[in-house]
Amino acid sequence: MNYSLPSSTILNKPLYKKTVFEKFNLKTAERERFDADISKMVLLAFVSPNRVPALAEGKEVKGFYVLQVVLKRKDFNPQNVLLLQKLIPQKIIFALEYDSSPTGGGKEGALCVFHTRLQQSEWMPNEEVTLPLNGLTLDDVWKNIVATIGNLDTEAEETIEEQIIKREEHEKLLRQIEMLEKRCRAEKQTRKKFELHQQIVKLKKRLEG
Repeated sequence: MNYSLPSSTILNKPLYKKTVFEKFNLKTAERERFDADISKMVLLAFVSPNRVPALAEGKEVKGFYVLQVVLKRKDFNPQNVLLLQKLIPQKIIFALEYDSSPTGGGKEGALCVFHTRLQQSEWMPNEEVTLPLNGLTLDDVWKNIVATIGNLDTEAEETIEEQIIKREEHEKLLRQIEMLEKRCRAEKQTRKKFELHQQIVKLKKRLEG
């Protein structure tokens, strides 16, 4: 599975768990957490002007790796992906793969990238996951990939980074409102119930603003 990448970018080099464990000197519990999520890893490709002559080097992005990560479970711990990001101190696109065949679903795939925050695309049939290199420079290509994975708007007035932070704040407010509404429903005292309701109203105004 090469995600429609040019053949000139393909590396197909296995990345062994032992390398990750030794690099970070992980404790037993950390190794078990990592092993519970990840089946195997392959350094699938490296995208750079040397490998794709039509792309110019960017001011910020000189190249990036594509790391294929085969998961044992779909609800993986994001900390394990962040650990891999630290292992390779370069820009990385994580091509996630999960085989749900035992439940009749077949192989599914998603793309993941750390840019300001960890972004992940929706899961879809693995053969439908592609990584188009849209842009004249690697800066443009990277920006478009991050926008696609994170479902962001490259034409918006706000930068990609600003959109990511704004969405994270929005999601945080939604979680706070949900928690307060749950407490409000369970609260028996009228005064406390009213106070919780007022807090909910304030948060909803911030959400609308």
